Amino acid sequence: MKLGLRFYISWFSSSVVMFLLFYFWHGIFLNDFKRIQFPLSWFVTFAAGTYLILGAGLYFLYESRLMKRFKNFLLRGLLSGLIAGFSVFMVATIVNISLTKHLSPQHLLIDAAWQISEQILGGMIVVLFKIIIHEPLTEHA
Repeated sequence: MKLGLRFYISWFSSSVVMFLLFYFWHGIFLNDFKRIQFPLSWFVTFAAGTYLILGAGLYFLYESRLMKRFKNFLLRGLLSGLIAGFSVFMVATIVNISLTKHLSPQHLLIDAAWQISEQILGGMIVVLFKIIIHEPLTEHA
């Protein structure tokens, strides 16, 4: 896999979009940030770093041998986002690093749906830039 312009733009764009959706959901809509026990600037910095890692992981999942079995770009992006979103939700809930402590099952289900939707949108951003950005194949001598 070539890590060229297509990777960097897809990675960064999907990370930014997913982070903004996260910030909107937890920071503005649910106002969960007031429950944080340490400085908000630390939390936002760590979350931004986490979403950069998540964006790269989403791109690598999209480019994985397993996902390449699906020839349809949109389906591949959707499945990559679904897998990434559900995985992140499971890990965050199990180790209590999310803002979902002591919440009802309905709230957890909505949070899972939002997390999956976030990552699916990130996967669609990857698909968009994979289609828009053309990188010529290099010949090996």
